[in-house]
Amino acid sequence: MMKEVFKSIMTIMCIMLVGTTFAQAPSSALPFDDLPPQPGEPGKCYAKCKIPACVVMSETTVKVKDEGVKIEIVPAEYGTVTEQVLVKEASTKLVPVPAEYETVTEQVLVKEASSVIRDMPPRYETVSEQKLVSEGYGEWVRKKRYAGCTSVNPEDCYIMCWEEVPAKYETVMRQVLAEPGRTEVREVPAEYRTVSKRVLKSPARVDEVPVPAEYKTVTKTVVTKPAETREIAIPAEYKSVPKKIIADTGKYMEWKEVLCDPTTSRSVSTSTSASPSVEKYTYTVSKLQQTLLDRGYDPGPIDGIIGSKTNAALERFQADNNLPIGGLNLDTLDALGLQY
Repeated sequence: MMKEVFKSIMTIMCIMLVGTTFAQAPSSALPFDDLPPQPGEPGKCYAKCKIPACVVMSETTVKVKDEGVKIEIVPAEYGTVTEQVLVKEASTKLVPVPAEYETVTEQVLVKEASSVIRDMPPRYETVSEQKLVSEGYGEWVRKKRYAGCTSVNPEDCYIMCWEEVPAKYETVMRQVLAEPGRTEVREVPAEYRTVSKRVLKSPARVDEVPVPAEYKTVTKTVVTKPAETREIAIPAEYKSVPKKIIADTGKYMEWKEVLCDPTTSRSVSTSTSASPSVEKYTYTVSKLQQTLLDRGYDPGPIDGIIGSKTNAALERFQADNNLPIGGLNLDTLDALGLQY
């Protein structure tokens, strides 16, 4: 029963990992309907990738040794106990305690509190405001085909980027009241002087202090538990054997966010955080090639260019690690530990 519950939970987890909810773009944005999800910021790029099957590992239990019984002799247990022996009876003694004094301070009024009244004129200042001329808006822009596309349909191989057209503003100046006229009343605090004097804190007295009795500790060894014979049940032994379960067979194509090629997007000119510069893009591709080579996948020359050998090595790594197959998708970059 537990194996079936575990299998059902893993199936649901895999379906949640591969499932994606797509947001519909306005029909006027592009002349075709198959669009990526609506991005959260301008400059993001998406491409269709092959989603591999989801495989999870389960375990099955195999009995390797039957249960049994063994006889064990439990030896007697000994412990050390201590006893208190009275050496001297308890008593009391008288201890004189001298009087205690302390220094205290008092505040003496020197000058009464008062107030000063002053008229304050109003104050004005010139401020600038931004007036909206036209609202900003965004639109989908279809870019060039990416080299790692694995779809047989050419329309699935284009990269879609969400481009932002910023809002326009103009600056207007006007004078505003910064602070109205008022009458200011300033309080002049009273003045005090600190006077110190010595006062009695605790009078002298005689305390009766109890003197505790004195004891001597005697140590001896006693039997705390006699020897006995008992039967010990030896449980059967089991071991877990790993077992593969295909929780989801995967689906062929799905939109995935990919690293934008700056040579294909006008986002380079707007310097958005989602679109890298040409130098940063080339550097990231070089790091990708070096990381693939370090992990045993031959990408060809480390030149910052995604060629056929780099694509082949990238797809092998994606297939071996159950990642979306095709292009520089962000899931693959995260799995390789690369910044983008």
